[in-house]
Amino acid sequence: MSEAPAAPPTESAEGTGTSLLLTPPRPRSGWRLLPARVVAMCAVELQKLRHDRTELYTRAIQPALWLLIFGQTFTRIRAIPTGGIPYIDYLAPGIIAQSAMFIAIFYGIQIIWERDAGILNKLLVTPTPRSALITGKAFAAGVKSLIQAVVVIVIAAVLGVSLTWNPLKLLGVGLAVVLASAFFSCLSMSIAGIVLSRDRLMGIGQAITMPLFFGSNALYPVAIMPGWLQVVSRVNPLSYQVDALRGLLLGTPAHLGLDFGVLAVAAALGVTAASALLGRLAR
Repeated sequence: MSEAPAAPPTESAEGTGTSLLLTPPRPRSGWRLLPARVVAMCAVELQKLRHDRTELYTRAIQPALWLLIFGQTFTRIRAIPTGGIPYIDYLAPGIIAQSAMFIAIFYGIQIIWERDAGILNKLLVTPTPRSALITGKAFAAGVKSLIQAVVVIVIAAVLGVSLTWNPLKLLGVGLAVVLASAFFSCLSMSIAGIVLSRDRLMGIGQAITMPLFFGSNALYPVAIMPGWLQVVSRVNPLSYQVDALRGLLLGTPAHLGLDFGVLAVAAALGVTAASALLGRLAR
């Protein structure tokens, strides 16, 4: 006699056995997805730097000239009150902030190029949130600026600037550079979402970089500015970055809590604005 047929699996066993095959595991979402996407986008941006390092070398020329010519000349003149420290020491943190800003402020040109090449549309149809895309690019700009800041610090040390080498303070310097660069890169990407053209963005970027630089405390104390320029300096994030860098690198009086608070809020607002305008850029 043939064997009796096996009993069919129970409903619970069938549900357990086939559910894993028919239903894929749920993808990560929410707060678990965002950090991974930010890190991935940041890594993609930094890969471009690995393939072309000439940008780092060429961008080191301008801060070197500022320190070597402008800094040493005004140190001899002693025309600007600096609280008893040599002017070249006073100037060095401002040049670090300036060189980082100059890298970040034209970051919108890259995102317009990605739109023209069709890359941006491909990124926007992925599950990556727009805020993660912008944040990744912003912090990639921060890392590039941080590399530039290291170059300027080395140049300043060679020229005899008295800088601290305290590891904790240097970490604070890195954080200030990254936060400020994130804001300025988001400002650039926000402008890109408004003007939609590389030529217009280049013109606007050139028009605002020098007012931001000269309207800060990078070259001279706020106290000797005219009243209207003091108002500009107080709303300029670059001033808070320079104040933090001077306090950390030189040990001058600074308001580090206020400085880092303003930079963090500015970076968050920049990411929000650039994320909101990203869709307009891709149309």
